[in-house]
Amino acid sequence: MNQKRKIRVLVAKPGLDGHERGAHVVAYGLRDAGFEVIYTGLRQTTEQIVNAAIQEDVDVIGLSILSGAHVSLTRKVLDELKNQKAEDIMVIVGGIVPSEDIRDLKEMGVREVFTAGTPISAISDFIESAIPAD
Repeated sequence: MNQKRKIRVLVAKPGLDGHERGAHVVAYGLRDAGFEVIYTGLRQTTEQIVNAAIQEDVDVIGLSILSGAHVSLTRKVLDELKNQKAEDIMVIVGGIVPSEDIRDLKEMGVREVFTAGTPISAISDFIESAIPAD
């Protein structure tokens, strides 16, 4: 019996943002869609997020950011992934992101940005299309 490996997604709330309802919705939705999901909890440093992603051997880091610090926090995560030689981990961002910042995030290496209200199916479809099947 050849069983396909589940895609592993780490959902993280970096910085001081204390609003986690959206992160919970995404984490549960992706779990229900068949992904293996790890949620790091609130107020994680970028180093904690990257270390957890490496330790858990995830395919994707999903950053949930509502604080307005999405550009600086995401840059720190991407820099830390590079420092740890873990750039193969795909980074996506979700939350309240002004349209003018989406381009900047993608230019720095974010694969996709999902604004508030994006259906879970759109997120799961994107991840499935972006992560090669084993």
